[in-house]
Amino acid sequence: MTTTLIRNADFVIAWDAGTASHVYMPGGDVAFEDGVIRFVGRGYDGPADTILDGTGFMVMPGLVNIHSHPSSEPMNKGFTDEVGSPGFYNSSLYEYLPVFRAQGEEIKACVRVALSELLLSGVTTLADLSMAHPGWLDLLAEAGMRVCVAPMFRSGRWFTKNGHVVDYDWNEAAGEKAMAEAFSIIERAEQHPSGRLFGMVVPAQIDTCSETLLRESGQEAKARGLSWQIHAAQSVSEFHEITRRHGFTPIGWLDHLGLLNERAIVGHGIFLDDHPSTPWHTKRDLSILADTGTTVAHCPTVFARRGMTLKNFGRYRQGGVNMGIGTDTYPHNMLDEMRLAAYLARTQATDPHVLTSNDLFEAATTGGARALGRDDIGRLAPFCRADLVLVDVTNPRMRPGRDPLRSLVYAAGDRAVHTVIVDGQTVVRDGKLLTMDYAAAAEVLHEAQKRVMADVPRHDWNHRSADQMSPPTFRTM
Repeated sequence: MTTTLIRNADFVIAWDAGTASHVYMPGGDVAFEDGVIRFVGRGYDGPADTILDGTGFMVMPGLVNIHSHPSSEPMNKGFTDEVGSPGFYNSSLYEYLPVFRAQGEEIKACVRVALSELLLSGVTTLADLSMAHPGWLDLLAEAGMRVCVAPMFRSGRWFTKNGHVVDYDWNEAAGEKAMAEAFSIIERAEQHPSGRLFGMVVPAQIDTCSETLLRESGQEAKARGLSWQIHAAQSVSEFHEITRRHGFTPIGWLDHLGLLNERAIVGHGIFLDDHPSTPWHTKRDLSILADTGTTVAHCPTVFARRGMTLKNFGRYRQGGVNMGIGTDTYPHNMLDEMRLAAYLARTQATDPHVLTSNDLFEAATTGGARALGRDDIGRLAPFCRADLVLVDVTNPRMRPGRDPLRSLVYAAGDRAVHTVIVDGQTVVRDGKLLTMDYAAAAEVLHEAQKRVMADVPRHDWNHRSADQMSPPTFRTM
């Protein structure tokens, strides 16, 4: 075993166990050995095989991203930036996503692009919510990231015949089979030689899963000690569908089934019973989330593009809901997502005090870690995993440097991320990814998108071309 010491960093964002909070520690040292943090403090005098000069750097815990779709979303760049179906309250779920999807080898390019962007923005732990695909686990391990493997399964798929009604094609037997396959993948992930993969149970969407599948998945997650996540309260159409079927809001239905608890994550959780777009005769959803200890995975960018947002992040936090951050869409840039989350919360609340940078950073670290059932990530403390990010505080975009975390989130972003270490191994150095060829993957994705675009009319209910569904910014002469 070898010990690496980061000595005399300008700032360390350390974990204060006494107050259970992050704190600034100027002039701090961080030592780690065999992927485990051994010391966080000042004046380390133990052995060190490798010494890194921390001058000019802020050392912070790696970010924890609890909701992402690396196998599909990078392909949508340039296509779903400005779309939304008026017949579905401007959601893009039912008309756009089914027609523009990566297949086969294209998926690998999507994953490599997404993971590259995530690492370069300081993410060290990721929840990858994807449909199972060949070579998935080895591809994730290749990146050097810590990944919660979350194979999605469902009882049916949604589609539309007319652009304003959501239809469902049900096959409950296929859903049960897919769930069994998901558990097999999770078992393989936990046995992967990288040692950085673990699992989560994900029935894909609340409206595409039967009551039986939901109950069984929740029971199995509890028996296996796994986190459980579902997309719910993510569209107005879904809200109305669940109230029509069951007489409950989406959050109310999950609670009725006994599925909400401290290891449950609701992906998005926007359309509660008191949201202006979905007023209901109850006003209980926020309290249900808080009382059950459920986490909401907040991914603001994908909804902001459609003119939608949570009402609001600060209100959820103040109401006692554990919050986490995700990158549901491109760009897979966690720092950009955090910045937008802060601005939208304050705009919706018309109050700059509703969400602090401390709240935001907690959601992106310990809040996400709690949802994944991990107390060894998202913080810099002895015996935690050595997942670290070194931020260059001398970068001009970080200056002036009175409050480096704010400068990182609100000004510099990923441009100041210098080094990323996962499990004690350096995966980004001097702003360059060491584990994957980002540029090459992006080029493969560029060519693949052309093939996917050509196939759009075959999948669209109205047989439109990609350019008809999503017109380019300028006409071509």
